[in-house]
Amino acid sequence: MDEEVERLFLAHNKKVYRYIYWLVKNKETAEDLTQDTFYKAFRNLHKFQGQSSESTWLLKIARNVTYDHFRRKGLISFLKWDSKNDVDRSSLSPESSILRDEELAKLYEAFDHLKKDYRDVLILRKVNECSIKETAYILGWTEAKVKAKAARAFEALKQEYNRKDGFVNEPTK
Repeated sequence: MDEEVERLFLAHNKKVYRYIYWLVKNKETAEDLTQDTFYKAFRNLHKFQGQSSESTWLLKIARNVTYDHFRRKGLISFLKWDSKNDVDRSSLSPESSILRDEELAKLYEAFDHLKKDYRDVLILRKVNECSIKETAYILGWTEAKVKAKAARAFEALKQEYNRKDGFVNEPTK
């Protein structure tokens, strides 16, 4: 059992952490919730029936653990982005670093203005690269709903991002 637990953790901890980090936007909280996710998964490993991949099963647990955290803390909306993001700036010039920070800040701000469903589907599909089937399982949606929400979420993100530059009425291509 210990070998199975270690294998599961080593195979999936980065993906679970990345998913949670995008939700909570705080390194320490993401680390704590990742640990909670694996603790809960290990306690319930005997219940895993293989109806989905291990990764999909763990991400569903991570989602539930994270939303339980939000409920316990009384947080209805997502936390604001932590300005101390883990970014390797050593390879960037000062000008490039500033431009990158501005673009990222604009993207994160646009992302934070999206509806919760849109944020969820974008994180799973694009950040964690989950399939439509995996995303549907994690969110408890149909595959058709995932496709529709993802398309609407991308459009909403583009509009929100462009709105920050005053291009709200211009058509997006």
